[in-house]
Amino acid sequence: DTSITLDNVLNYPNPFINYTEFWFNHNKPEESLEVQVQIFTISGKLVKTINQHVFTTGNLSRNISWDGLDNFGNKIGKGVYVYKLKVKSTLSNMSAERYEKLVIL
Repeated sequence: DTSITLDNVLNYPNPFINYTEFWFNHNKPEESLEVQVQIFTISGKLVKTINQHVFTTGNLSRNISWDGLDNFGNKIGKGVYVYKLKVKSTLSNMSAERYEKLVIL
């Protein structure tokens, strides 16, 4: 199966003050994945984009972290944000995405 499935998408800790990790389960162990996390305000303004290659021997990825700073290196305000996790296989070019919420205290 070339399609990617994403389960248990979350950030931990949530809520957080100055550090969180993005965790997700996927069905592509032993495969290099291109992962993009985009953080948006509730009104839809993009404040941060994280692009990272991930390689896991199992089905859990938890090696993407964020320090709560925007794309310009500024601390973003307290509140509720929405993030989009997009995972793309480097072998099949198939991708999947999920939206979740995070809270900054």
